[in-house]
Amino acid sequence: MGVVYLIRHGQASFGAEDYDQLSETGFVQARVLGEALKTRLPRLDAVVAGTLTRHRQTAETCLSAMGVDLLPTRSPGFNEFDHDELVVRHTPRYANHAALAEDLASTPEPRRAFQALFTEAVARWVAGKHDAEYTEPWPVFRERCLRALDALIQGLGPSKTALVFTSGGPVTAICQQLLQIPDEHAFRLNWTLANCGVTKVIYSERGRYLSSLNEHTHFEGANQALITYR
Repeated sequence: MGVVYLIRHGQASFGAEDYDQLSETGFVQARVLGEALKTRLPRLDAVVAGTLTRHRQTAETCLSAMGVDLLPTRSPGFNEFDHDELVVRHTPRYANHAALAEDLASTPEPRRAFQALFTEAVARWVAGKHDAEYTEPWPVFRERCLRALDALIQGLGPSKTALVFTSGGPVTAICQQLLQIPDEHAFRLNWTLANCGVTKVIYSERGRYLSSLNEHTHFEGANQALITYR
């Protein structure tokens, strides 16, 4: 039986000019994850990462802590959806990032305000009524993620172990398919995915199965402050 571990990237730089960079906490999360995986994975056959900077930084930091010298294969199939586009399609005036920043800054809790906005933007995207407005509609995004997993497993062959450094969207799309969750409920999974959480997919000639979802016990106890979701 083969195993694919889907790893959500470490905390990115919310509110910074370039979101696609790990924060200081994100680098620590990736290192702690690597130290935990070092004792759990005696053998590793492949490493894959999306092409985003936060994927690469998470992979490199984690693998260094594991003492693994494999270079990640880059796969755009495991990239996240364009969250900026989703927000702008929901609220067109937020094409001006200054307007979004100003509105968020006027709220008591900008992070909570953004999450509420983003939840509505994602719901609009997934609903399917405005697919023509998006560069990558939800069904296209989901199929892209599933094809990336298919290609990885076919390339691995039987009884292999791989790490995939990706984002919450691809993890959600893959788990939705494995669990047969309706579209309107799929992102209930996404909102609970911790940074550097681990989702385990097992595969064999009989099929593919979700073995564990969003496992992040490596951040419990003394590392509890490292549990983040954005």
